[in-house]
Amino acid sequence: MFIGRNVLNSLAASTQPRGVLAGTVLAILLAGCGQGAAPPAAGGGGAPAAEVGVVTVTQATVGLQTELPGRTEASRVAQVRARVAGILQRLLFREGSEVKANQPLFEIDAAPYRASLASAQASLARAEANLMQAQAQAERYKPLLDANAISQQDYVNAVAAHKQAQADVAIGKAAVQTAQINVGYAAVTSPIAGRIGRALVTEGALVGQGEATPLALVQQVDPMFVNITQPVADVLRLRAQIASGKLKTAGDKATAAVRIVLDDGSIYPLPAKLLFSDLTVDPSSGQITLRAEVPNPKGTLLPGMYVRARLEQAAFNAAMLLPQQAVQRSSQGDSVKVVAADGTVSTRAVKIGSAKDEQWVVLEGLQTGEQVVVDGFQKLQGKSPKAKPVPWSPPGAAPIAAPASAAASAARS
Repeated sequence: MFIGRNVLNSLAASTQPRGVLAGTVLAILLAGCGQGAAPPAAGGGGAPAAEVGVVTVTQATVGLQTELPGRTEASRVAQVRARVAGILQRLLFREGSEVKANQPLFEIDAAPYRASLASAQASLARAEANLMQAQAQAERYKPLLDANAISQQDYVNAVAAHKQAQADVAIGKAAVQTAQINVGYAAVTSPIAGRIGRALVTEGALVGQGEATPLALVQQVDPMFVNITQPVADVLRLRAQIASGKLKTAGDKATAAVRIVLDDGSIYPLPAKLLFSDLTVDPSSGQITLRAEVPNPKGTLLPGMYVRARLEQAAFNAAMLLPQQAVQRSSQGDSVKVVAADGTVSTRAVKIGSAKDEQWVVLEGLQTGEQVVVDGFQKLQGKSPKAKPVPWSPPGAAPIAAPASAAASAARS
C-alpha cells in the first residue's frame, strides 16, 4: 500500500487528464492486490468421478455345461459281403457316392446258380408227377378196400406212397427256392442307404470261396452318432450334488440339448440330442459312455472324428452370470470390481463355475443388486478410486436408457 500512495502522489502532480489518470490508478491497484493474494480454490472439490460400464447382479437358474470328449460314429454300418462263391464280373457303383437300399453294387457270375435252379425246377416237376400218380392210386384203392377186393396192406402201401410223394414235392420246392436265392445273391445289393467307400475287390476276383468275402463298406452318416466319455468320478460327484440340493437335474435326458465343438474350436450349427447313458463302466479307463445323435445333412461330420460335446446334466438353483471381460483371472484366484452406492470401487474375490454363452457362471462372492464393472478399468486409478456407474450393453446391442432422474440432472448440468 506504500507503493500505491507514492504512485498516487506522483500521478496527482502530473499534468495528464483525470480520466486517463483514474484508469491507470485502477490498473495499478488491481495488479498490486493480485501479487499478494492466493489462487482461488476449486469449487468442485476435486476431479469428477470416472464413468465405467457396469452390470447389475441378478440370480437365476443356470444350466451346468460340461464339455466332454467324444468320437463320431455312423448311425448305421453295413459290410457288403459276397454270399455265394464265384468270379466277380462287374462293379455297378461309383466309389464314395451315395447309394440307396437294395441298389445293385456287384455282379457275380450267376451261370452255375441258374443251372442249379433249372435242375431244381426239373426235380420238382418230377416229384409233382409222382405225387399225382400216388394220389390217384390211393383214391382208387379206397373203394376196393371197402369191397374187400384188396388187402389192408395194399391200401396202406398206396397211402404211404402218396404221402411220400407229397414230401418229395416239398423238398423239390425248397430246392427251387434255394437255387433262386443263390441266383439272387449273385447280384450283390446294398443292405442300407448311405455312403459307400472304396471297393475292396476288383473284377475277375474269386469271392465267397469258403467265407463271405468283404466287398465294400456302406455307412449312413445322416444322422450321426457321437459317443461321449465321462469319468465315473464326475458322474458320482454330480449325483451327490443333486442329492444334496446344490444342483438340480437339467430335465429329461431325451430332450437334453448337446452342442458339438469341432477340432478347430467352432461350434457345429445343428444341435444334437442325448440318447442314453451306459449302465456299465469301462474297466480299462474308468469311464462311462453317453451317446448323442446329431443331424448331418451336408456330410460335414465324418465317422471317426474326435470332437467335444457340451451338454447340460444339471443346473444351479441360484447362480449369477457375468460377461467374461468383467472377471480378472490370475494365479491368486478370480476377482471382480464392485461399485458401491457412494461410488467407491472395491475388488471382490469370486468363485467361478463353467462358461455359458461367453459369460462366466458365478457361484459365490456376489449379492443380488450389486454393480460389477465391465468396461472402463483403465479409468480407475489410485488406492480408493471413485466411479460413476453407467449401464453397460454388449457390443452391437441397443444401449440401455439412463433413468429419468439421471437424464434430467445431466440436462441441468
